[in-house]
Amino acid sequence: MLAVAELVATLACTVFAGAAIYVSLVEHPARMQCDTRTAATVWAPSYARATVMQAPLAVLSCVAGVVAWWLGAGVAWLVGALLIGSVVPFTLIVIKPTNALLLMQARDPASAETRRLLEKWGRLHAVRSVLSLAASLVFMVNALKF
Repeated sequence: MLAVAELVATLACTVFAGAAIYVSLVEHPARMQCDTRTAATVWAPSYARATVMQAPLAVLSCVAGVVAWWLGAGVAWLVGALLIGSVVPFTLIVIKPTNALLLMQARDPASAETRRLLEKWGRLHAVRSVLSLAASLVFMVNALKF
């Protein structure tokens, strides 16, 4: 059971981190090279699809990391679980207001304010990338201990 919890925590976390880092380093910068209307138009469906994938991965990884710690894997597994788990409240408390503004029907998708919100979203999302990368490293280092 312990090995399964460690595997699930590590796998879910690294998939989350890979997707988050891809968005931060590739997808969002490419989107921001477009005009603001185009960037805002493609951001919305990308955000919706990523949410369906990333939210369950973060929760699953956090729960599995806590289970691994509880089963005796060591405190590092709890640290990793808390790191990946922290992306959920960070998203709900810090990023969600920006998301809501970007998704407003009345928003002018070509406005300077929309561009500013997209830039802010990119910076906030980068925090999720760093947190998930840190959690992935904690999990992988501990999973590879013999």
